Amino acid sequence: MTYTHTVTVPFSWEEAVERTRTALAGQGFGILSEINVRNTFDAKLGTEAAEALGPYVILGACNPQLASKALAAEPDLGALLPCNVVVRRGTNDTVTTVQAIDPQTMVRLSDSAAVRDVANDADARLRAALAELSATAPAG
Repeated sequence: MTYTHTVTVPFSWEEAVERTRTALAGQGFGILSEINVRNTFDAKLGTEAAEALGPYVILGACNPQLASKALAAEPDLGALLPCNVVVRRGTNDTVTTVQAIDPQTMVRLSDSAAVRDVANDADARLRAALAELSATAPAG
């Protein structure tokens, strides 16, 4: 079972993070949280663990209108929000990977038609943001 949508882009990690933020904003998502996993590993597990991971950030993306609809339909869905988007680059990689949660995961957990509608909308928006990243990547 897959639970993410993934694209790989030839951007540096920093550029991929910035472009991901821009693409998400274009689809109505703001960033509620940001977890720099590499920095956390460095602080809690040591430099070796951080270097083995490479640059890795989790962006907590939220579209307020969609979140409002989802929570009105099923308040427990807050445990699945915001939509996590990962931007990562392995230590020796020459490309950066961007992954977004597949909102259809919510549909598998709920029988609500309203949740299905929100998941479909969020899915289309996240896929559009990832497609924009791929489309702006220089031809290799």
